[in-house]
Amino acid sequence: MIFQNRIEVISPGRLPGHVTVENILDVRDSRNPKIVRTLRRYKDAPNQDLGEGLNTAFQKMKEWRLQPPVIQQLQNAVKVTIPHTPLATPEEAVLEYLQTHEEINNSIARFLTGIKSENQMKEVFYRLRDRGLIERVPDKRGNAAAWRRT
Repeated sequence: MIFQNRIEVISPGRLPGHVTVENILDVRDSRNPKIVRTLRRYKDAPNQDLGEGLNTAFQKMKEWRLQPPVIQQLQNAVKVTIPHTPLATPEEAVLEYLQTHEEINNSIARFLTGIKSENQMKEVFYRLRDRGLIERVPDKRGNAAAWRRT
């Protein structure tokens, strides 16, 4: 089911064997071996390993700085909810980092926020600077090397 703020997938049947909601990303077990065998017939199979689909979903949500999927074991089904809810704005992520660190540079900020472009990250810094929340930290040559809280 697709909603404005989330996607819900309900798969009939319970989790197999020793797989639980808590360990589902670490334990491998197939709920439907026929699907696994069919996928392996492809020249370039889309999922080579058992459990790869959920791990991919969790990885992509983290890359996109979104809340992780929520897995629920219902009475006779497994429900996975994929929310479209950001973890934090890039500005919030920078300020949160600066609560425990003296400085932040473009590279660290891009890692924290998931922003790939140096220029887009600079725009985040400039917005925070314009609000009076951070300032540039010059290097020995006077170039802007990092940012710190004001």
